[in-house]
Amino acid sequence: MAKVLIGCETSGIVREAFLSMGHDAWSCDILSSDTPTNRHIQDDIRNVMNDEWDLMAVMHPPCTRLCNSGVRWLSKAPEGRTLEDMWRELDEGAELFSEVWNVAHIPCVAVENPVMHRHAKERIRNYEKPTQTVQPWQFATDEMGPDNERKRTCFWLRSLPALSPTGTLDGTSARDSVFKASPGADRWKVRSKFFPGIAAAMAKQWGDAAQQQLLAAA
Repeated sequence: MAKVLIGCETSGIVREAFLSMGHDAWSCDILSSDTPTNRHIQDDIRNVMNDEWDLMAVMHPPCTRLCNSGVRWLSKAPEGRTLEDMWRELDEGAELFSEVWNVAHIPCVAVENPVMHRHAKERIRNYEKPTQTVQPWQFATDEMGPDNERKRTCFWLRSLPALSPTGTLDGTSARDSVFKASPGADRWKVRSKFFPGIAAAMAKQWGDAAQQQLLAAA
């Protein structure tokens, strides 16, 4: 089996989608897995991404300081924080994005993040416009299911095709609960949790495309 790295993931949603398609998939994050598993590496993604991942990597670097929705904190820090904190965290976030985007030896790479503000774009090495943007509801088949949400999601892709929507809904019933998540210590985790419909499309469409490239290069 070809090896797939899912970077900066604790939920296991994307990892499990690739596993269900027969890939040797592993998640990695500095935090532990949300559920018990022997397929999660608790470490900095930069320490493991140069191992032998011979098929592809799907990276979800933290977006708190990179996303357009949080740019206001760069001019007025939230209570208990300083502007120096905000800009330092922006630099750290842009550096991590740069490293996972520019990793050279993995044949196929996808990096996921929300829409970015200009300060983030200016700091990312070899920044390019995202290959595509999608909405979770485009991959939803059940109005009451977890995918029927509005959350613009960007993908930066190398040697992978844009995803084709697999859903049956038109977006009119899509919820906005991710954006409206209640304040609290875990709000960042609620807002960053990935969507199973998109994950299934990734595993099928990108998994097939990467496998074809691997076989062609053999």
